[in-house]
Amino acid sequence: PSRCPSSWLWSGLLAPRLIRAGMRVSQVLARLYLGDLDSALNSAVLTSRNVSLIVNASGLPDLPYPAADGLQVLHVPVQDQPHAQLGQYFDPVTERIQQNQAGSTLVHCTAGRSRSAALVMAYLMRSEGLSLRQAHELVLERRPFIRPNAGFWRQLMEYERELSGRNTVRMVRTAAGVLPEALQNTDGAEYCVNI
Repeated sequence: PSRCPSSWLWSGLLAPRLIRAGMRVSQVLARLYLGDLDSALNSAVLTSRNVSLIVNASGLPDLPYPAADGLQVLHVPVQDQPHAQLGQYFDPVTERIQQNQAGSTLVHCTAGRSRSAALVMAYLMRSEGLSLRQAHELVLERRPFIRPNAGFWRQLMEYERELSGRNTVRMVRTAAGVLPEALQNTDGAEYCVNI
């Protein structure tokens, strides 16, 4: 059983209230942004951040992106459902982001909370060598209302094991259901994943 308070684990339910106009797009790394659908369709957002690659994980194929020279779009046709196979896109998305030398990358889904956040965490694990826990901490710091679904968490955990041979997060049963929880640090401090 988890020692994390269920009220803390579920504080993510209040997250939509945190979304403000300035938080529609969040800078994760120098040339990597995480955002929602509105930010991806906003010419000023794309121009001011020098976005040359959009990773569209919204599940919507024909979006009216602003016309911009050299703007490329990579489609990730996955719905935000726990059974959806987002993991098959972790490597192709990471490779495409790494190849984008022309400018910045914006990864978006509909709200910028689940699919796109999971893709960015996978990128951070493979490209930056972070653990899943570290990737989650970084993305959560930059975008406090992320909430990948439980299926995406499981796929991220499998990916972490493939990359590093270990896991830094586990799924635990709570009164609220099965939720991700980070494993204890070597110093014994417990870290609870806020979803």
